[in-house]
Amino acid sequence: MAVAGQQSRASHSFTLPDLDYDYGELEPAISGEIMKLHHTKHHQTYITNFVKALEQLEQAEKDGNAEAIVKLQGAINFNGGGHVNHSIFWKNLAPSKSGGGEPPEGKLASAIKDEFGSLEKLIAKMNADGAALQGSGWVWLGLNKDLKQLAVQTTANQDPLASKGLVPLLGIDVWEHAYYLQAWTDYKNVKPDYLKNIWKVINWSDVSSRYEANL
Repeated sequence: MAVAGQQSRASHSFTLPDLDYDYGELEPAISGEIMKLHHTKHHQTYITNFVKALEQLEQAEKDGNAEAIVKLQGAINFNGGGHVNHSIFWKNLAPSKSGGGEPPEGKLASAIKDEFGSLEKLIAKMNADGAALQGSGWVWLGLNKDLKQLAVQTTANQDPLASKGLVPLLGIDVWEHAYYLQAWTDYKNVKPDYLKNIWKVINWSDVSSRYEANL
């Protein structure tokens, strides 16, 4: 553990990222209440627990405690994945006044048409795969860098898309905490409704930038 008055190496590296918009600016697709809770509570908890696990790992390595090192991998993967995934998710969203919901253009638009037939078919596939995901997890649009092909993939819990060999371009959180409290839109536990409406605030400009940076 970190010595009193000092910070471990881990605590300097991982902090809650600022959002590029106010919590309420994604309404009515996502309520401000959910955004604030999701960002300040859920994401922050992943970071806090990630740093704690890394500090414990440092100590276990110093002690040469192989059993403790192995046991910590689950907490590191889960909480580190939560930090990685949410950091992408926030950037993948934008208010309508800032271009949220506007369809992609250029290279990404062409790639989507080539791979899926149309943007509408890609959205339908991601919605279907996300709705069918059992338990908690994510639905992604990723890039296979070797094949230069787009792919839709789901991941369980907080597993990052890199675990599937894909570069994450667009991730949609389908954990219930992303939408369950939004009773005023009647989402409640109806995941398909949440998936249908989130496209109104998808930041395709960010997705396009990620795509072109990895070609």
